Order: sequence, then C-alpha cells, then structure tokens
Amino acid sequence: MAYDRSKPFNDLPLLPPTSEIENDVEILKKLVTASRALAAVNSSIMRLPNPLMLVNTIALQEAKASTAIENIFTTEDALYKAVSDTVQEDKANVATKEVLRYREALWTGYQLIKENNIIDLESILGIFRQIKNTSSGLRSPASLTIIQRGQSEFRSGEVIYTPPRGAGILEKLMDNLLIYLNDNEKYPTDPLLKMCFAHYQFEAIHPFPDGNGRTGRILNLLYLVHAGLLNQPVLYLSKYIIVNKDDYYYNLGIVTQRGSWKPWMLYMLEAVEKTAQLTSQLINSILAQMDSTLVHAKGLIKWYNKEVNELIFSQPYIKPKFIGDQLNITSRTTLTKYFNELVDAKILSPIKDGKELFYVNNDLIQILEG
Repeated sequence: MAYDRSKPFNDLPLLPPTSEIENDVEILKKLVTASRALAAVNSSIMRLPNPLMLVNTIALQEAKASTAIENIFTTEDALYKAVSDTVQEDKANVATKEVLRYREALWTGYQLIKENNIIDLESILGIFRQIKNTSSGLRSPASLTIIQRGQSEFRSGEVIYTPPRGAGILEKLMDNLLIYLNDNEKYPTDPLLKMCFAHYQFEAIHPFPDGNGRTGRILNLLYLVHAGLLNQPVLYLSKYIIVNKDDYYYNLGIVTQRGSWKPWMLYMLEAVEKTAQLTSQLINSILAQMDSTLVHAKGLIKWYNKEVNELIFSQPYIKPKFIGDQLNITSRTTLTKYFNELVDAKILSPIKDGKELFYVNNDLIQILEG
C-alpha cells in the first residue's frame, strides 16, 4: 500500500532494516571516519580533570541548540545568568527554563542509564517528563497527532506526517526499538549505525504528545554512552542539526516515504563526525585556556590553585556564593577580597544586572561562542 502522510503510519517497519544498508560501501567508509572522530573526542573528555565540569558549558550549549531546533530560543546571557545559582533559575524566562529542563533531563537520563546499564522505557519516560515538566506518558491510542508545516513555512499547515496510533501499537514499536538497542547478541550491528537507525525510528514512532525531538536527541547521546563510545553525554550534536535543519527533516522524510535509508545514514554519520570534531576543539581549547589561566593566576594570587581554576571554568557566569559553597568559605569579606583579586588579575570581569552582581569568565565565553 502506498504511503499516505495524512493517515497514521501504523505500517512503520520494525527494526532492524534489511542488512544491505549496513553493508553499503559508502556508509561503511563514513562509519570509519565518524568512529575515529568520536574516539578522539572521548579521549579529550578523559583528559578533563573533572568531566562533570562540562554540565554548564558544552552540555548547556547542546541543550540550547536542541531546544532551538523546536523554535524555542533564549539568549546566552539569560542562560548563563540562570545557571549561576538556583535563585536565578527560578526567575528565568519560559524559554530559558525549557533549556535548563533539557540539561537536567540529559543528566538525569545519564545517571539512570549508568545505574541500570540498560536503556528502558522508564528512563525514556523520565527524560520526557523532565523536558516537558509533566507526569504524562505515551500518547493515548485515541489521540490523533499530526505533524504540520510551521506558520512561517511555504504551504504552512500542510500535513507532513501522521505518526502511528491505536491500541498497543506504540507499545509494540517501542518494545522493538528497545530490544534492538539493548540486545547486542540478537542485533550485533555497529553501535553508531544502531544510533542512526534508532533515532529515525524514535522520531517516526513519535511516542509522546510533545517533546519527541528533544527526547530523541538526548537518547542519541545516552546510547553512545551506554555503548561505550562516550564517557560523558557531551557531544554537541544539535549544533550540526540546527545548521542543517532542512536536510535533517528531508532525510527523515524519505526514509518514511520511500524506505530509502542511505541519505539518512550518511547525514547522521556526517553529523557525528563534524560535531565530534567541534566538541574536541571546544574541549581542547578549554583545557589550553585553563592551563594558561592557572599559570597566570598563580603568579599573581597566592591562594589560587587547580581546584579554584576548575570552578572558574565550570560555568561562564559565577557568583561568589558558588565559589564559597564549593570551598567552604563562609566569610563574605574573604569572598569579596578574593573576587576583587580575580578581577584585578583580569581572570573575571564584574557585570551588574539590577541588584545582582555576576563575575564573567570572558575567556570561556569566547571559546563557547566562537
């Protein structure tokens, strides 16, 4: 039966696809270069003194880009201020809160998968619920969901895709997807190829009322961690997707409409390769600047050490309380003295926002936004 975008795609084929696509020469060549780039970025991650320092730097950039793909935009300034302390997070605007929820969902999912050593439905539901700030779950069998062109697009309102629906259909498709991802004996496909296949399948299933794109992009990173290809979920994958957004949706579409996997696989492998290279550059630039700042600061400030240096490079905007809490310094006088010395040494720059005073690591911002 011919595919009809206006009707639920209940004939969505189960994974895996036919073996021919896994053995395509062009795909295998691209797999080699993408795998090499991914190994290089993982090597860079392992050089970090504390990999969790990327939560509010590269992982935050990934959260911002992935959210922007869904046309939810915030500014770098608003985002950096919001992560500087929990009070600022509470006061953040709606778009900024969406980005912060994505960041939390990424790290919540990471902890769940590290603890359970499996990608299961409960973990995916937890990610979705964190992103959308909801307690709901899979789409109701009775709910008709359609994906349409946006209001600003040519032929706005036109139906692009109607995902599967009906009693037990989503459960069957999700069960197949999760078995495919977790059972390496039954499905011994290269994990990077698995990620590409699974990302299409998740987007086609469209299991939730909203937030599927963001949940699926988090799942990409978590699967790479689960498969042992990344130590931390910090690949800046959404950067490539947002720059090449039209190709992303076009290649998704031709898998659905024609069963043509090759363009999609090449697109995703190219995305992994390019963003792995970009993420490596970012991490290596941060490490180089950290070393330079440490040498510079130790020549000027007696109390400056590696621990302080790591804290200053853990997020772009810093408040004295953050450093005080980490170093167990309760005296405001001492903290004020320390931050004045950091400003005098040109390591941080003060900026005021109403009554709030922030200290900015301009070197780190230049790397992240360069």
